[in-house]
Amino acid sequence: MTNTSYPASYYAASANPAPSRPALQDDVETDVCVIGAGYTGLSSALFLLENGFKVTVLEAAKVGFGASGRNGGQIVNSYSRDIDVIERSVGPQQAQLLGNMAFEGGRIIRERVAKYQIQCDLKDGGVFAALTAKQMGHLESQKRLWERFGHTQLELLDQRRIREVVACDEYVGGMLDMSGGHIHPLNLALGEAAAVESLGGVIYEQSPAVRIERGASPVVHTPQGKVRAKFIIVAGNAYLGNLVPELAAKSMPCGTQVIATEPLGDELARSLLPQDYCVEDCNYLLDYYRLTGDKRLIFGGGVVYGARDPANIEAIIRPKMLKAFPQLKDVKIDYAWTGNFLLTLSRLPQVGRLGDNIYYSQGCSGHGVTYTHLAGKVLAEALRGQAERFDAFADLPHYPFPGGQLLRTPFAALGAWYYGLRDKLGF
Repeated sequence: MTNTSYPASYYAASANPAPSRPALQDDVETDVCVIGAGYTGLSSALFLLENGFKVTVLEAAKVGFGASGRNGGQIVNSYSRDIDVIERSVGPQQAQLLGNMAFEGGRIIRERVAKYQIQCDLKDGGVFAALTAKQMGHLESQKRLWERFGHTQLELLDQRRIREVVACDEYVGGMLDMSGGHIHPLNLALGEAAAVESLGGVIYEQSPAVRIERGASPVVHTPQGKVRAKFIIVAGNAYLGNLVPELAAKSMPCGTQVIATEPLGDELARSLLPQDYCVEDCNYLLDYYRLTGDKRLIFGGGVVYGARDPANIEAIIRPKMLKAFPQLKDVKIDYAWTGNFLLTLSRLPQVGRLGDNIYYSQGCSGHGVTYTHLAGKVLAEALRGQAERFDAFADLPHYPFPGGQLLRTPFAALGAWYYGLRDKLGF
């Protein structure tokens, strides 16, 4: 059987020690079988174990192998489409429920880090950086919107103030969210996996789910074993493949690219980001960056629709980094990698139930670090019979991509080209 290891990345190279977990080779019984040991699956497992469920997690590769262990590491609140967009689509009552949850994921991460003493370089503070007056106006509206839902840790930054937090001449202003922040994403996943096991949960690696036998007592089959459960949680996101065809039809894997510099040293690192906040700009196809615990700059951006791996990641991302920080022109890039996230047509997460006992959450659309932690709590609530918050997500309308799987990539790329052109032209 193939043993899938982590792709070469800064995160894999700097991961905390973790045990080697066996592949499933037996037939086991459990209350809940979770498919996928990324943030959604691990968060679900933790909440369920804390509420007395017996939980088995199946992971096709290694804990945090997918987006959970490769992302930019930024704690960003709300969803890929903000609460005002949701409100226009579903009305004020459902939007109120979703708005009340929009800032919960970051709190869950911090609670997990504190409760289980997870070493993941957690830092507070995230900046949304505006490149145009129009983007600055959007941030002003966003601040009012978020404050309407009780989120008050926000500060608008004028041009002088943003220069104090990021040494980039491109920005006209921004917004600081002190409940945002950043983490080493793979170490967060590894710490959560250890927490799952400390509560009696079992995680099998190198154990892809190859078939789900649906029914009153569903069974998940792997190449060498099977799990019979009362409930199944499908949490594979962009790495689920076609295991559940009705989920694959309404989503599309997309790739994003990330680079990590050599260590910059304290002085240069502090000159770039004096308060050690993470930053993302306000473009549709946004760039994002932050410092690591050992003072490297992590810089990411760009989207490859259909999740093809580019031939030269550094050639795509380094020019973006140098546009923001020309002072890094002589700095070496030590790592470059890509990872997939799952895009939905609405850019809102898809949550639901298949039959009576198969639950799922997918499609964070590039906004997954906080949402996935919330999703685990919401899924666990639903399995305990408390479905109001689950239903608020499940009732969001979702549609298949135009043209089906064959044409979804060119349609999405065309849309991205249009919005990228709007970013460049400033309208």
